[in-house]
Amino acid sequence: MLRVRSIWNGAISFGLVSIPIKVVNATESHSISFRQIHTEDGGRIRYRKVCELDEREVSQAEIGKGYEDADGTIIPITDEDLAHLPLPTAKTIEIVAFVPADRIDPLHMDSAYYLAAGGAPAAKPYTLLREALKRSQKVAIAKFALRGRERLGMLRVVGDAIAMHGLLWPDEVRAPEGVAPDTNVTVNDKELDLADALMDTLGEVDLDELHDEYREALEEVVAAKAAGEAPPETPEPARGGKVLDLMAALENSVRAAKESRGEAPAEEPAEVRRLAPRKTARAAPKQTTGKKSTAKKTAAKKTASSARKSTSKTAQGAKKTATKSTAKSTAKSTAKKGAAKKTASRKRTA
Repeated sequence: MLRVRSIWNGAISFGLVSIPIKVVNATESHSISFRQIHTEDGGRIRYRKVCELDEREVSQAEIGKGYEDADGTIIPITDEDLAHLPLPTAKTIEIVAFVPADRIDPLHMDSAYYLAAGGAPAAKPYTLLREALKRSQKVAIAKFALRGRERLGMLRVVGDAIAMHGLLWPDEVRAPEGVAPDTNVTVNDKELDLADALMDTLGEVDLDELHDEYREALEEVVAAKAAGEAPPETPEPARGGKVLDLMAALENSVRAAKESRGEAPAEEPAEVRRLAPRKTARAAPKQTTGKKSTAKKTAAKKTASSARKSTSKTAQGAKKTATKSTAKSTAKSTAKKGAAKKTASRKRTA
């Protein structure tokens, strides 16, 4: 049995079978709560309960319940009045039907409770109801009164215990009118296939592995402030680009999900594309380039040949000039010798 204070004691009415039970909370809150303080000096802000008639503070023992009528009149309601409500569910969880579990829309579910057997005499009928619910694979729909009003509940088996979920009354659940998009949107089969692939890749999750990261971050901030340290820096949020292509977003999501799980992304088959034939205008420069190269080689040959011819002419010219110069000097020398001989001959004759 849970060592938790019960919030309600009564019995489960199962036809003519009555099962004494105790109702305890099945959930607990781990949220971090804050106190209101005066920002100037850090003093606590407290609310004082003051009677508006005599303008004095009253204790909790002096406070009761009252119903305000339409004209503002307050009608006192005592705990004794509530204990004598003309309802069979005032201290009884009355089972009214058994239905398949999928008949209950989760939207109707409210707070959860565990129903503990109230003593040894309750063990046998408690176990009988639990096993009957297991074998039938159904849940029990019941009515019960809690915290000043009658409520609807669903009983189901959790482990070896019977749990009860408070249910909202049908008129407390709003219809989803005006929530869906007004525009007509068509989703094709390929998009659905990618969405299915993403769901399969993400797979299932063990709820025990999930935890409240916000509470942990808040605890770090509180611890840093208490130690006189600067609070941890806020990480940069991921910048989500504007989704222009739903298909691309789905494909990227599948790829990212696989990589996060350590799965190697499947290699996409290479797409072979036939290249378009190149135009003649683009091919022409290549031919021109070839001609230019040949022309350059031919020009180089011509230049070398011209240089050789020029050298040859220069050499020939130099030879001719040298020959002429030698002939002139030889002629002068011969003429001088001839003149000398004539002069000598004249002197002898004289």
